[in-house]
Amino acid sequence: MAILSNLILAVVALLHLGFLVLEMFLWDRPFGRRTFNMTPEYSKASKSLAANQGLYNGFLAAGLTWGLVTGDFAIKVFFLICVIAAGVFGGLTAKRSILYLQALPGLFGLILLYLSR
Repeated sequence: MAILSNLILAVVALLHLGFLVLEMFLWDRPFGRRTFNMTPEYSKASKSLAANQGLYNGFLAAGLTWGLVTGDFAIKVFFLICVIAAGVFGGLTAKRSILYLQALPGLFGLILLYLSR
C-alpha cells in the first residue's frame, strides 16, 4: 500500500509540475490557449496572473516531492491537504473540472497515505 500511495503522490506532484508549465510558459501560446479555450487577447491580458498561479502549483509540486524524498508523513499530509483545498476552491470558483483534475487525485492520495500507515 505504501508503494501505491507514493506512486499517487508522485502523479499528483507531476500534475502540478504540468500545471506550472502550462500556466507559466504556455499560457499565451497556441497550446495554452487551446487547453484553456482562450482568445489571444484574453491570454495576453491574464498572462501575469496565470504565471503567479503556476508558481503556486510549482510550490505544491516541490512540497509533494519533498515529502516523497524524506518519507515524512506530516509533510505529505500537509501538501496533499493544500492540493485538495486548492482544487476545491478552483472547482467552486473557476471551473468544475478542477475538482476532478486536482482535488480528486489529492484526496485519493491522502486516503491511500492514511491506509498505508
